Amino acid sequence: MKTATDSPWIDFNLYLITDRKQTEGRSLEFVVEEALRGGVRAVQLREKDLPSRELYETAYELRKLTARHNAKLFINDRVDIALAVDADGVHLGYNSIPIYRARKILGEKKLIGVSCHNQVQAIIAQEQGADFITFGPIYFTQSKAPYGEPVGIVKLAEITHLLTIPIFALGGIKPYNVPEVIAAGAHGIALVSAILSADEPRTAAKTLISLLPPMEQHEV
Repeated sequence: MKTATDSPWIDFNLYLITDRKQTEGRSLEFVVEEALRGGVRAVQLREKDLPSRELYETAYELRKLTARHNAKLFINDRVDIALAVDADGVHLGYNSIPIYRARKILGEKKLIGVSCHNQVQAIIAQEQGADFITFGPIYFTQSKAPYGEPVGIVKLAEITHLLTIPIFALGGIKPYNVPEVIAAGAHGIALVSAILSADEPRTAAKTLISLLPPMEQHEV
Protein backbone atom coordinates (compact mmCIF):
# COMPACT_ATOMS: atom_id res chain seq x y z
CA MET A 1 0.00 0.00 0.00
CA LYS A 2 1.26 3.44 -0.94
CA THR A 3 1.63 5.87 1.95
CA ALA A 4 2.11 9.61 2.23
CA THR A 5 5.81 9.08 2.94
CA ASP A 6 6.12 7.11 -0.30
CA SER A 7 4.95 10.16 -2.23
CA PRO A 8 7.30 13.04 -1.45
CA TRP A 9 5.98 14.83 -4.53
CA ILE A 10 2.83 15.81 -2.61
CA ASP A 11 4.61 18.95 -1.49
CA PHE A 12 1.48 21.11 -1.40
CA ASN A 13 -1.52 21.42 0.88
CA LEU A 14 -3.61 23.87 -1.13
CA TYR A 15 -4.96 22.48 -4.39
CA LEU A 16 -6.45 25.14 -6.69
CA ILE A 17 -9.03 23.89 -9.19
CA THR A 18 -9.81 26.09 -12.16
CA ASP A 19 -13.14 27.31 -13.48
CA ARG A 20 -12.77 30.19 -15.92
CA LYS A 21 -16.44 31.06 -15.35
CA GLN A 22 -15.67 32.09 -11.76
CA THR A 23 -12.87 34.58 -12.43
CA GLU A 24 -15.15 37.64 -12.40
CA GLY A 25 -14.38 38.51 -16.03
CA ARG A 26 -10.60 38.26 -15.66
CA SER A 27 -8.53 35.88 -17.74
CA LEU A 28 -7.91 32.49 -16.17
CA GLU A 29 -4.18 32.84 -16.75
CA PHE A 30 -4.09 36.17 -14.90
CA VAL A 31 -5.96 34.85 -11.86
CA VAL A 32 -3.92 31.64 -11.70
CA GLU A 33 -0.67 33.59 -11.86
CA GLU A 34 -1.84 35.86 -9.06
CA ALA A 35 -2.66 32.76 -7.00
CA LEU A 36 0.79 31.36 -7.73
CA ARG A 37 2.35 34.62 -6.61
CA GLY A 38 0.35 34.22 -3.41
CA GLY A 39 1.97 30.88 -2.73
CA VAL A 40 -0.23 28.28 -4.47
CA ARG A 41 1.91 25.30 -5.48
CA ALA A 42 -0.60 23.01 -7.20
CA VAL A 43 -3.20 23.76 -9.87
CA GLN A 44 -5.72 21.46 -11.50
CA LEU A 45 -6.89 22.56 -14.95
CA ARG A 46 -10.55 21.59 -14.96
CA GLU A 47 -12.39 23.09 -17.93
CA LYS A 48 -14.53 20.21 -19.12
CA ASP A 49 -16.41 22.14 -21.79
CA LEU A 50 -13.34 23.35 -23.70
CA PRO A 51 -12.63 21.74 -27.07
CA SER A 52 -9.41 19.71 -27.14
CA ARG A 53 -7.37 22.34 -29.01
CA GLU A 54 -8.35 25.14 -26.63
CA LEU A 55 -7.81 22.90 -23.62
CA TYR A 56 -4.33 22.07 -24.86
CA GLU A 57 -3.50 25.74 -25.43
CA THR A 58 -4.73 26.66 -21.95
CA ALA A 59 -2.80 23.77 -20.44
CA TYR A 60 0.33 24.88 -22.30
CA GLU A 61 0.04 28.40 -20.88
CA LEU A 62 -0.61 27.14 -17.35
CA ARG A 63 2.35 24.77 -17.63
CA LYS A 64 4.59 27.76 -18.33
CA LEU A 65 3.14 29.66 -15.37
CA THR A 66 3.38 26.77 -12.92
CA ALA A 67 6.92 25.95 -14.02
CA ARG A 68 7.93 29.56 -13.46
CA HIS A 69 6.60 29.43 -9.90
CA ASN A 70 7.87 25.93 -9.11
CA ALA A 71 4.31 24.64 -8.84
CA LYS A 72 2.63 21.47 -10.04
CA LEU A 73 0.05 21.23 -12.80
CA PHE A 74 -2.62 18.55 -13.02
CA ILE A 75 -5.02 18.04 -15.91
CA ASN A 76 -8.53 16.91 -15.16
CA ASP A 77 -9.37 13.60 -16.86
CA ARG A 78 -7.29 14.13 -20.02
CA VAL A 79 -4.22 11.92 -19.87
CA ASP A 80 -3.34 12.89 -23.45
CA ILE A 81 -3.26 16.61 -22.65
CA ALA A 82 -1.23 15.96 -19.51
CA LEU A 83 1.37 14.13 -21.57
CA ALA A 84 1.33 16.75 -24.31
CA VAL A 85 2.28 19.60 -21.95
CA ASP A 86 4.37 17.48 -19.56
CA ALA A 87 2.04 18.16 -16.64
CA ASP A 88 2.85 16.67 -13.24
CA GLY A 89 -0.17 14.42 -13.30
CA VAL A 90 -3.88 13.96 -13.85
CA HIS A 91 -7.00 14.14 -11.74
CA LEU A 92 -9.55 11.41 -12.35
CA GLY A 93 -13.22 11.08 -11.56
CA TYR A 94 -15.65 8.18 -11.25
CA ASN A 95 -16.21 7.97 -15.02
CA SER A 96 -12.59 8.58 -16.03
CA ILE A 97 -10.06 6.13 -17.41
CA PRO A 98 -9.22 3.51 -14.73
CA ILE A 99 -6.39 4.42 -12.39
CA TYR A 100 -4.26 1.45 -13.42
CA ARG A 101 -4.50 2.41 -17.11
CA ALA A 102 -3.59 6.02 -16.37
CA ARG A 103 -0.61 4.79 -14.35
CA LYS A 104 0.56 2.54 -17.18
CA ILE A 105 0.42 5.43 -19.63
CA LEU A 106 1.88 8.10 -17.35
CA GLY A 107 4.48 6.05 -15.51
CA GLU A 108 5.47 6.08 -11.86
CA LYS A 109 6.88 9.62 -11.78
CA LYS A 110 3.56 11.30 -12.51
CA LEU A 111 0.89 11.87 -9.87
CA ILE A 112 -2.70 10.71 -9.95
CA GLY A 113 -5.40 12.41 -7.91
CA VAL A 114 -8.93 11.02 -7.67
CA SER A 115 -12.26 12.65 -6.76
CA CYS A 116 -14.10 10.70 -4.06
CA HIS A 117 -17.48 11.31 -2.46
CA ASN A 118 -17.84 8.38 -0.09
CA GLN A 119 -15.84 5.88 1.92
CA VAL A 120 -15.98 3.08 -0.67
CA GLN A 121 -14.66 5.28 -3.46
CA ALA A 122 -11.85 6.55 -1.24
CA ILE A 123 -10.69 3.08 -0.21
CA ILE A 124 -10.82 1.81 -3.80
CA ALA A 125 -8.85 4.82 -5.04
CA GLN A 126 -6.09 4.14 -2.55
CA GLU A 127 -6.04 0.41 -3.28
CA GLN A 128 -5.78 1.07 -7.01
CA GLY A 129 -2.77 3.33 -6.63
CA ALA A 130 -4.01 6.91 -6.35
CA ASP A 131 -1.40 9.29 -4.92
CA PHE A 132 -4.01 11.49 -3.25
CA ILE A 133 -7.75 12.13 -3.27
CA THR A 134 -10.12 15.03 -2.96
CA PHE A 135 -13.06 14.27 -0.70
CA GLY A 136 -16.31 16.13 -0.51
CA PRO A 137 -18.27 18.22 -0.72
CA ILE A 138 -17.58 18.82 2.96
CA TYR A 139 -19.82 21.87 3.21
CA PHE A 140 -22.69 23.16 1.11
CA THR A 141 -21.65 24.64 -2.20
CA GLN A 142 -24.04 25.75 -4.93
CA SER A 143 -22.18 23.96 -7.71
CA LYS A 144 -22.58 20.59 -5.95
CA ALA A 145 -26.13 21.13 -4.67
CA PRO A 146 -27.74 18.97 -7.40
CA TYR A 147 -25.74 15.95 -6.19
CA GLY A 148 -27.24 15.88 -2.71
CA GLU A 149 -26.27 16.80 0.82
CA PRO A 150 -22.65 17.57 1.83
CA VAL A 151 -20.73 14.64 3.31
CA GLY A 152 -19.82 16.70 6.36
CA ILE A 153 -16.87 16.97 8.70
CA VAL A 154 -17.60 13.68 10.53
CA LYS A 155 -17.28 11.66 7.31
CA LEU A 156 -14.06 13.49 6.52
CA ALA A 157 -12.62 12.53 9.91
CA GLU A 158 -13.61 8.89 9.35
CA ILE A 159 -11.89 8.80 5.95
CA THR A 160 -8.68 10.35 7.25
CA HIS A 161 -8.40 7.51 9.78
CA LEU A 162 -8.90 4.86 7.10
CA LEU A 163 -6.50 6.12 4.42
CA THR A 164 -2.76 6.63 4.38
CA ILE A 165 -2.56 8.75 1.22
CA PRO A 166 -3.14 12.53 1.44
CA ILE A 167 -6.75 13.71 1.52
CA PHE A 168 -7.76 17.18 0.36
CA ALA A 169 -11.06 18.49 1.72
CA LEU A 170 -13.23 19.93 -1.05
CA GLY A 171 -16.49 21.82 -1.19
CA GLY A 172 -17.39 25.10 0.48
CA ILE A 173 -13.89 25.64 1.85
CA LYS A 174 -13.48 29.17 3.25
CA PRO A 175 -10.92 30.71 5.62
CA TYR A 176 -13.19 30.31 8.65
CA ASN A 177 -13.61 26.53 8.23
CA VAL A 178 -10.03 25.61 7.25
CA PRO A 179 -9.00 24.91 10.88
CA GLU A 180 -11.92 22.49 11.24
CA VAL A 181 -11.00 20.37 8.21
CA ILE A 182 -7.33 20.26 9.22
CA ALA A 183 -8.33 19.20 12.74
CA ALA A 184 -10.36 16.41 11.13
CA GLY A 185 -7.14 15.04 9.65
CA ALA A 186 -7.16 16.41 6.11
CA HIS A 187 -3.74 16.84 4.52
CA GLY A 188 -4.95 20.04 2.89
CA ILE A 189 -7.74 21.84 1.09
CA ALA A 190 -8.99 21.94 -2.50
CA LEU A 191 -11.04 24.86 -3.72
CA VAL A 192 -12.19 27.03 -6.60
CA SER A 193 -14.11 30.18 -5.82
CA ALA A 194 -12.35 31.19 -2.59
CA ILE A 195 -9.40 32.22 -4.76
CA LEU A 196 -10.66 32.52 -8.34
CA SER A 197 -13.59 34.79 -7.44
CA ALA A 198 -11.71 36.84 -4.85
CA ASP A 199 -11.14 40.54 -5.51
CA GLU A 200 -7.44 39.94 -4.87
CA PRO A 201 -6.57 36.31 -5.65
CA ARG A 202 -2.99 36.73 -4.47
CA THR A 203 -4.08 37.95 -1.05
CA ALA A 204 -6.77 35.27 -0.81
CA ALA A 205 -4.16 32.58 -1.52
CA LYS A 206 -1.78 33.97 1.10
CA THR A 207 -4.56 34.07 3.70
CA LEU A 208 -5.61 30.48 3.09
CA ILE A 209 -2.04 29.18 3.09
CA SER A 210 -1.35 30.96 6.39
CA LEU A 211 -4.11 28.84 7.96
CA LEU A 212 -2.50 25.56 6.89
CA PRO A 213 0.27 23.68 8.69
CA PRO A 214 3.72 24.27 7.16
CA MET A 215 4.77 21.61 4.67
CA GLU A 216 7.61 19.27 5.52
CA GLN A 217 10.63 19.56 3.23
CA HIS A 218 11.73 16.48 1.32
CA GLU A 219 15.10 15.81 -0.24
CA VAL A 220 15.03 15.72 -4.03
